[in-house]
Amino acid sequence: MAATMKDIARVTGLGLATISKYLNGGTVRPKNKKLIENAVRDLRFVPNEFARSLKTSQSRTVGVVIPELGNQFITSIITSMEDILRKHDYAVIVCDCRTDAKREKDAVTFLVHKRVDGLISMPTDTTGAHLQPALDAGIPIVLVDRMLKSLNGLVSAVVVDNVDAAEKATRFLLQSGHDEIGLILGNEGIYTTQKRREGYLNAYAEFHCKPREELIRFSDYTMDGGYAAMKALLAQKTQPTAVFVTNFEMTLGAMLALNEAQLKVPDQISFIGFDKLDLFGAVFPNLTLVKQPQNAIGECVAKQLLRLLTDASSGPLHQIITLSTQLNEGSSTRIIQKPQ
Repeated sequence: MAATMKDIARVTGLGLATISKYLNGGTVRPKNKKLIENAVRDLRFVPNEFARSLKTSQSRTVGVVIPELGNQFITSIITSMEDILRKHDYAVIVCDCRTDAKREKDAVTFLVHKRVDGLISMPTDTTGAHLQPALDAGIPIVLVDRMLKSLNGLVSAVVVDNVDAAEKATRFLLQSGHDEIGLILGNEGIYTTQKRREGYLNAYAEFHCKPREELIRFSDYTMDGGYAAMKALLAQKTQPTAVFVTNFEMTLGAMLALNEAQLKVPDQISFIGFDKLDLFGAVFPNLTLVKQPQNAIGECVAKQLLRLLTDASSGPLHQIITLSTQLNEGSSTRIIQKPQ
């Protein structure tokens, strides 16, 4: 039979109130603390977290809803985020909705029923309707990588400056003499897709020109999607002289398509990808890449949620934190000379 608080009281000679205070994070005398800790160890006592959550209205858990667990960018953010939350005694429950709006809504409902203290979401549903159960329950929410207009003032968010990221990459190629620049984007309705397209168009406008509409290809943020989008660009009568791909998985797929077509980078086509991860170094060394601060994103998300959970009175209740990206120049782009 599992040990109870009464067993700890019998072994230590302390009152239930003192033992309960310690087990719920309160301060007790050092001598009593040592007695309780020894008894907990010897009796192999396991606190009833469910009962504790009912009493304190805290489960010490955080729910995370993501579109794809297999996405390297997402998993790297979760890792750094979880490290910080664990240090503050919060466990993390991760739900993969597989980029399906119904699964996403079901995941949020599940986490609300699990009485999570906070919720982190990288939204698939662009309306934000999936978060309504958490909003109704008064659960603090932090969005990661994407912001939804419908939730302004209701949630916090941590995003990167996607417009600036795409502007930098496209401007770099335009300055290198390329004016036929293919752009491979994610799902058309998603915040990051819209912002990266905006940055691409801004850079063209800066040079007083417009890209051909056929150069802009929407995909689904997967390797297969990047492969298919690159194949479509290469099938055009006038092929692009450079391509900018806007996420990690699609970058891998696009590079595979170039290898299959036996096109040499950068001699026959210049290339800029997204997110520098270890796999790139092994398979496609020294690519020119837009690098997102993945660890910083995870850390900021965790800190924003902890602020809402513990000290929401410091500063505006809901904040949108925007982080910068870097353009790391490699050897996958070249300067081309236009005919005089």
